[in-house]
Amino acid sequence: MNQIINMVMRMVLRRLVNMGINKGIDVAAKRGKAGKELTPEQRRGAGEQSKRAKQAVRMSRRIGRF
Repeated sequence: MNQIINMVMRMVLRRLVNMGINKGIDVAAKRGKAGKELTPEQRRGAGEQSKRAKQAVRMSRRIGRF
């Protein structure tokens, strides 16, 4: 029973950490501004930056497994 509880807790924590990392990347890409404050050009650039940063995080996780 203890192993099942530990497994579920690890799954939940992993998901929460991933959500926190993604949210932090999005905030950093927007430089702390709200969506309404950004021009369409800045919004597009922020989307590209956050996409690249998330890809880099995924790649570093894969490399870290070996």
